[in-house]
This record gives sequence, structure tokens and C-alpha cells, in this order.
Amino acid sequence: MNMEKSIKEPIVKMEGIVKTFPNVVANDGIDFEIYPKEIHALLGENGAGKTTLMNILYGLYKPDRGTIYIYGKKVNIRNPSDAQKLGIGMVHQHFSLIPYFNVLENISIGLKELKINLNTNKIKEKLDRIMQEYGLQVDPEKKIEEMSVGEMQRVEILKLLFRGANILILDEPTSALTPQEVEELFKSLKSLVNQDKSIVIITHKLYEVFEISDRITVLRKGKVTYKGFTKDTEQEALVEAMVGRNVVFEEFNRKETNYTGSLKVIGLTVYGKGKIPIVNKVSFELKRGEILGIAAVAGNGEKELIDALFGLIKANEGKIFLDDKQIDNKPTKTRTQLGLSYIPGERLTRGVAAGLSLSFNSILHDHWSDPYIKNSLLNENEIRKFARKIISSFYVNANSEETLAKQLSGGNIQKFIVGREILREPKYILAVNPTSGLDVGATQMVRQALIEMRNSGAGILLSSEDLDELVSLSDRIIVMYKGEIVGSFKRGEFDKLRIGSLMMGKKLN
Repeated sequence: MNMEKSIKEPIVKMEGIVKTFPNVVANDGIDFEIYPKEIHALLGENGAGKTTLMNILYGLYKPDRGTIYIYGKKVNIRNPSDAQKLGIGMVHQHFSLIPYFNVLENISIGLKELKINLNTNKIKEKLDRIMQEYGLQVDPEKKIEEMSVGEMQRVEILKLLFRGANILILDEPTSALTPQEVEELFKSLKSLVNQDKSIVIITHKLYEVFEISDRITVLRKGKVTYKGFTKDTEQEALVEAMVGRNVVFEEFNRKETNYTGSLKVIGLTVYGKGKIPIVNKVSFELKRGEILGIAAVAGNGEKELIDALFGLIKANEGKIFLDDKQIDNKPTKTRTQLGLSYIPGERLTRGVAAGLSLSFNSILHDHWSDPYIKNSLLNENEIRKFARKIISSFYVNANSEETLAKQLSGGNIQKFIVGREILREPKYILAVNPTSGLDVGATQMVRQALIEMRNSGAGILLSSEDLDELVSLSDRIIVMYKGEIVGSFKRGEFDKLRIGSLMMGKKLN
């Protein structure tokens, strides 16, 4: 970063921001600044208060205490409409686009409230100018449901620029992108900054921070623990500021394994609407003692494949064998009794019963089995004992095993689910985005636990939107596109650009 930026006055200044929720102080006296023409990385553990702070700036929350200045003027941001009028826009991790509308229709939503004339031709002309000016190209007539995740993200950014945003907040913007899409996004962000925009990126990927940002702010437990220029920052200091301790990033100890047994899938097909295959004649074998990664852009059949393997949806064709036992016609209960486990991507809807205690959530897959049942009644002492083991082994921040699941942060729910499934000691694990929403320390812990399960003989089918995670953990990677396996790579042959190309439907020479 040049010295000119460092001597300018901030265009956003948040002073003494306090925001509390029941039993949680999310922001505890935070000072935060955004300067002209910069990319500012906002880091911290899950639950550190990053998204809460940006939601306050965007008007989704009101602070309990504190002051916000925009271009030196004290402001009261009551809602997102106020924020947009001040030139602030936010792209959330989960996009707010309407799938059945095209780009132009999505851009037009809400313009009337901003008193922008809804003339379709003029809207298209303005959108074309913005796309040309900032190098963010999409087809205005293309429906959102036909787009890749990278294209959807461009539409979200274009929506902000159309509304006159000068300060863009992006929450985990690369979480579901291929390497090529990340590269394109970073080019676009640099172009935006060169044209007088300022950008805040909420991320947990350290290498991205050093690649793209000018300045860094770290939060831990609702407080600022680090501020500085990226060029002056060491990774070790950054990690310690995030988690309060030094995290050692070691190569995982991968043992040679030779276990008997496999999860074998033969010609598996799952139909969607109109009998169009979402999963199309997929075949593979997952051996015990290995991690098989699935690389796919979301929506290419990887979710339906996992659901069919666990029995959550019925396969229309094909066979599934678990250690030579055919299970495609068996209920989920039978599959779990035979040693199949599931870490779902949808932690709140599939991973836990939000209104139940952690004790009861610990036995969601085992409440019918010994030692959790005694004389046809639940053995609550054993159940509580297992829940306490999960909490202590995976550092779940909970007051006790009787805490309700819905009272935990997303990251702590994730750690609890992963811990539950691993401590059940299954033969096979279907793991979907197992480190989603976790800080660097917890991510390293979960990945190490998966490697240890592999080394002790478990077979792990790993579906992750984080390609770096797949490359780090997998023994083999299969690539899915439009419901089919379009590529396969062995460890030692992994090439992220080649994998990314296949994920986007490009054939390799």
C-alpha cells in the first residue's frame, strides 16, 4: 500500500460499537475504519463479531452503543435503505437473488423504493455501462438458476454498483468458487479499488488476506486484537491474534493403510423434475483407510449423491454396497447400524434438533442402541457422558451438555456435529463441508481428526466447497459436473487449475 492511502482520512469510522444478544456480547467497544481505495480484510474466529459489525454498518442491526461517521459526518443507519443511500452495499455469503428471474429483473428489484425510474431500456443501458467500466460481464437476459456461483456473485456486486455503492462489504466471497473464479473475482476487486471503491472482505482464508488486502483488522470475542497494514503483518502474529494461541500448521501424518472393506457405488442415478438425471450413472469405490474427495461447483449433483448414499432420498437406478451388503434399498437407520455416518452441510436443519439439548443431540443417530437405551428407557447418565465427551474433545463452547443447540454459535454447532460423528467411530463417513464456518485453529483440529479416522481404517467421502481442503486431505479426488464424474486424480497428481476447469465443464486436452 502506498503512503498516500495511509495519510488520508477514513471514509468510514465506527467508534465504540457495542452489540449484545442474549448471553452474548458480539461487539465489545469496537473501533473500525475504512480508508479510500483499499481492500480491508476483516478476520476472526467464528462468533468473533465480524459479520455482526458489518451488519451494523449495513443497517441490519442497530448498535446498543457507539457512533458511525461516513465521510466525516455522524450518521444514523436505521436500515439497509439508509446504508445504500450513504453508498454502502453488502453481499452476504448466501446470495439474495431470485433463481427464476434473469439478471436484469434481479437488478431491478427494489429500485422503486430507491426512487429510480423503472425504465427497462435505461436500466439495461446503465447496467451495460457499469459492466464495461468495471469489467464485470454477465448476460443480462440469463436466468440466475442457469448461472455458476461466480456469475451469481458478479450479479450481486453489479446490484451494489448499480445502486451507487462506493463501499462494498463481501462476506466470505470465495467460499464456493473455483480457483479460476477466485482469480477473476480478485481481478474485479482490484479494478474496483482502482476506480475509487473501498472494499471490506470477511474471510477466514489467510492466503487470500495476503494476496488481496491492503489492511487487516482482527476480532476475537468481540474485541479488536490486531490492526495493521498487510505488508507489515506476519502470518504467525495474525493467527495468534485470531485464536489467542499459536496454531502449528504441520503436514498431516498419512499412514499407509491396507484395510478390508469398501463403500461401492455402481451406476447410481437420481432423477429430478421431468425425469432428468441430477446424478447420472455414477460409479466409484471408497476403500476403508482412504479419503475420497468430491470436487464440484454447488448444484452439480454432489448433494443428491450424498443424500442417496445416506438414504435421505431414493436412488432411481443403481446399487450401493457397504462391505458387500447391498444397502440402496435399506432405510437410513440400517445404514447407520452398518457403520455409515453423515456430517451434513446444513447443520441447523439436518445436523441438530435446534430446540433440544446437546445431550439429546449427541444420540440423534444412536438413541435406539446400547448404552443409550436401558429397559426400553433412555439411559440419561450415558447420554450426558457422551455429550460431555464431545464438548471436551472438540472444544465446543457450551455452558453444559444441557445447553440447547440453538444457543450455540454456528461454528460451535459445527464442532459438535463433527465431534459426534467421529466419536461414534463409524466405518465410513460422508462429510459435507466439515470445516464450514470454523476458525483456523478449529479447522486444523477437524482436519487432523479426519486424517486420524482415515489412518485408523475409516473410509471418508469428503465433499467440500474448499478446493484447498480437498487437496490437503484427499487420497483421491473425483470431479462432478452436471451429475456425472468427469475426472479423477490421485494424490501426487492434484492440479487445482485442471480440477477447477473440469468443475466448470471444460474438457482437458
